Amino acid sequence: MAFWNHYHLPPTVDEAIALLARYEGRARVVAGGTDLILELQQGRRSPVEALIDVTRIGEMTRIEEADGYLVLGAAVTHTAIVAAPRLTGAATCLVESCGVIGGLQVRNVATIGGNVAHGLPAGDGTLSLVALDAEAEVASVLDSPVVKFHLRREWRPVLSLYAGPGQSAIDQTRQVITRFRFRPVAPGEATAFKRIMRPQGVALPILGMAVWLRMSGEAVEAARIALGPAGPRPLRASRAEAFLAGRRLSEDALDRVAELILVEAKLRTSKHRATAEYRRELIDVLVRRALPLAERRASTGEAVPEGVGLA
Repeated sequence: MAFWNHYHLPPTVDEAIALLARYEGRARVVAGGTDLILELQQGRRSPVEALIDVTRIGEMTRIEEADGYLVLGAAVTHTAIVAAPRLTGAATCLVESCGVIGGLQVRNVATIGGNVAHGLPAGDGTLSLVALDAEAEVASVLDSPVVKFHLRREWRPVLSLYAGPGQSAIDQTRQVITRFRFRPVAPGEATAFKRIMRPQGVALPILGMAVWLRMSGEAVEAARIALGPAGPRPLRASRAEAFLAGRRLSEDALDRVAELILVEAKLRTSKHRATAEYRRELIDVLVRRALPLAERRASTGEAVPEGVGLA
């Protein structure tokens, strides 16, 4: 049985979008294919007329700096992110989260864009992008009465790309996530990522947390905390973030942060991973691992990724 009939390798975003328009909903974008190809093979997705491979598009495979942002192409692999020196200190949590996705073979081909486009609330790379307050550039085919083909690009918050568990707000028949951008950490700022996982051939996340902190002396000036799976999309723990502003990371403060995250988190039982009750206990564990680590990094300016490369 053929899962697709045509395979295209466009060299530009414009050509990839034009191909999507030409196939009128019967084509899908592919990069690493670690999710899409399995879904086709296992019958969880219907065969398509064409696959449009975006791994030859230069702007989608680069890591660069522009206008004060770090810019990651959506087709950059997790291995490339882990190996990028400029991300080690500037986005430590992203290096840590991408370094524990699947096994080495998966990380060599799976992409950061695929991690987001698949719509899973426990996407490790996605949690770090949320903590980094990242935006995604989305290229779209637009209907126009004047021209047959019209392309629009717009930057959107990463969380806006989620419609529900396993459901992307991206129309994969007309849109492509091309790049991500975020500000690198400044002096007094740092990030960290921690995850509890259950090894089953590949590392399945039970619960993950990414944090970004800006310190003012010994007090937290601002915080961003992302958690998953804790609802239909990655959770931004806004109540805990607001509580931390102006406070030191004392034992009492960490207790309260865990309590506030529990108020917002919608945890569920998974027969393959963990019960909701177990995940509730893990929130406190992750809070006490991730937040003090980010605080220490912000205070010392040193950021050596932890746990990278473990399967």
